[in-house]
Amino acid sequence: MGLKLTVLVDNNSLIDRYLLAEPALCFFIEADGLRLLFDTGYSGIFLENARKLGIDLANLDYLALSHGHEDHTWGLEALIRLFSEREIERLTFRRPEVVAHPKTFSSIVGGGSPESGPLVSKEKLAKHFPLSIGVEPRRLGPRLWYLGEIPRLNEFEGKLAFGRKEGESSADTVPEDSALVYRSNEGLVVISGCAHSGICNTIEYAKRICSENRVVDVIGGFHLQRPSAEHLEGTLSYFQRLDAGAVHACHCTDLRSKIALSRVAEVREVGVGLSLEYE
Repeated sequence: MGLKLTVLVDNNSLIDRYLLAEPALCFFIEADGLRLLFDTGYSGIFLENARKLGIDLANLDYLALSHGHEDHTWGLEALIRLFSEREIERLTFRRPEVVAHPKTFSSIVGGGSPESGPLVSKEKLAKHFPLSIGVEPRRLGPRLWYLGEIPRLNEFEGKLAFGRKEGESSADTVPEDSALVYRSNEGLVVISGCAHSGICNTIEYAKRICSENRVVDVIGGFHLQRPSAEHLEGTLSYFQRLDAGAVHACHCTDLRSKIALSRVAEVREVGVGLSLEYE
């Protein structure tokens, strides 16, 4: 049946689609009969965009969270309201299983904001959805994986810190940062939220989990926002060797980094409303 990924939230919207955008990320994924939401953006616009695109988010198998930052989890409140209202009105729905790393629900302080972690606690979320919390990779479907905690092996990436998790003294390097990977007939489709773990580390771990070296597409945030020269050069060198079929860098990837990536990879446009399909 294959994979279909639709961008419900990104920093940009495609021209002539009249959909809403915000500096956040949310993807709707259909994979071999499974229906999955990957992150929830910053607000509730993913619900409005889904409605305009004819996508029913009241019937999902999974909700996978890449990490706990506000631009990926604050839409959880809107999703809870959706399911609560469906139940009150006695309409059909299927509550998704939430798949996440244990530290996804930690409160995050500092970094210029009084709170940049999820607004919904793990305990409250568990009243609305079944939770599957762990650090190990998790197979969600015949060809779809949630990567769990990603090893950080490259020296040039995965080092940046953002405030600190409440109750911890060290700076927060977002250890919960995870991603999805789909093993298509042509190769891997790696689906990243923000790639705080490092986009190259993420791809390498996806290849290891799936025992597959071919990569047909990488889509999502690469966390190349004003990267250091070492970070950018290391990423460019990696992608030049990778020879991916396509690169859909979005969300937390700045223009300078996209232009640089385009010299070594097939960088393509991303925006709300984009759909990608692989067999």
